Amino acid sequence: MQVSVTFRNMESKEIAREYVQEKIAKLKKYLDTPLEANVVLTSAKHRQIAEVNLLANRLIINAREETEDLFSAIDGVMDKLERQVLKYKDKIKRRKTNSGLPESSWKMNVYSPESFEEGGSPRVIKSKRLLVQPMSVDEAALQLELLNDDFYIFTNVESKSLNIIYRMKDGHYGLIEPQGA
Repeated sequence: MQVSVTFRNMESKEIAREYVQEKIAKLKKYLDTPLEANVVLTSAKHRQIAEVNLLANRLIINAREETEDLFSAIDGVMDKLERQVLKYKDKIKRRKTNSGLPESSWKMNVYSPESFEEGGSPRVIKSKRLLVQPMSVDEAALQLELLNDDFYIFTNVESKSLNIIYRMKDGHYGLIEPQGA
């Protein structure tokens, strides 16, 4: 387990660092994989802010709490993290284990817009490998919410096809499904 604690607008306090590490260690009982936690503790006027980004396997969880006391902010953010982890674990338990669909890996390329205008062949400026997991639409929406991303690619367990769920400007979700021939 790797925990990094950053202090902003305040002096580094070893007791706060140890308190955070102790609280994060308690979250490990819910997750099987190694954890990586990035914690930022900030002091702004009379407010104490605790922000945590937690990474475990392919799960990313973010939480933020703001109070007048640093330790109560840490407690509050840990409670939020615990609720999110338990919600995720509950969804996984209810997930159909007999989906019959294996995980697959996809590669996503991002092309430079200038390469299309120049008349030449498109030039890849960024490439990313994505692990596509079988899950329901509800689970994909939860994963999209937890990742705080704009879209999520998954294999739909009902249709057994590759789907993309995306966040619309109004906050709702859209779903892209392939059309059968």
